[in-house]
Amino acid sequence: MTDTPGIREWLGEQVRTRVVGPDGETRRLELFDTDEPGWFDDDAPIRRVHGDASMFVGGMRALLFQSLHPLAMAGVAEHSDYRHDPWGRLQRTADFLAATTFGPASAAQEAVDIVHRVHERVVGTARSGEPYAANDPHLLEWVHTAELDSFLAAHDRFGTDPLTGTDRDRFVEESAVIARALGVVEPPTTERTLRRRLRDYRPELGGSPEARDAARYLLVQPPLPLAGRPAYGMIAAAAVSLMPAWTRWPLRLPWLPISEATVGRALGDAVTRTLRWVIDPRDASTDAHVDR
Repeated sequence: MTDTPGIREWLGEQVRTRVVGPDGETRRLELFDTDEPGWFDDDAPIRRVHGDASMFVGGMRALLFQSLHPLAMAGVAEHSDYRHDPWGRLQRTADFLAATTFGPASAAQEAVDIVHRVHERVVGTARSGEPYAANDPHLLEWVHTAELDSFLAAHDRFGTDPLTGTDRDRFVEESAVIARALGVVEPPTTERTLRRRLRDYRPELGGSPEARDAARYLLVQPPLPLAGRPAYGMIAAAAVSLMPAWTRWPLRLPWLPISEATVGRALGDAVTRTLRWVIDPRDASTDAHVDR
């Protein structure tokens, strides 16, 4: 893409400010200007996936997918500040991914400890009368498997270098390191196991008023100025195009398979190419757009 003077810098700053926050340079130095080893090698597949712009699409797909578990969604609806502080929540999530995937081991553990402390307060009772707790290993595993499936789907479709062969299992196995640290007892360690776990969760999943409300907020009412909505809309369209057909009715999402295979893919390709163009490669690790 042609580097129009000033445009790339301005767009890059807009993205970094929203995703990383105003102190992004300071945080980048804390995570990368160190000799302390991290949890993963430089050539780890998890770094290839989490450092790619396709994570913007994968992250939104993960939010939609995760909302299908009523207990997980109840915790988000009753305890999350995603409506009142969406950018702060996004920045905290991006920081978690950067710290655990790319940062030194001490920063990765600190990020996990912060999530544990936050989760301790996320307890309650869903509208069904069932109790929930964010630190419940079963719910943690659902969030984890939904993320893995979403990140792989987005990277397969929109990533610059999609994983093949044994790298796919390596990605799942590396992700299990973070999952165990968060409290998942036996996270999947192969793609085959990941698919089986997702099937096992199907009977527990379904639409809820809270999930449909969150989907409307994410897809129709994002907290963005008008100038930012076209690009956001492209990310949203690409994320919806990756959702399984069986998820559409519970969340009241459209299902237009022909349009999604053509228009949805084209929009996703365009927006991820643009994001790669505007973000400095040294900051690739901050491409993460997921929520926990």
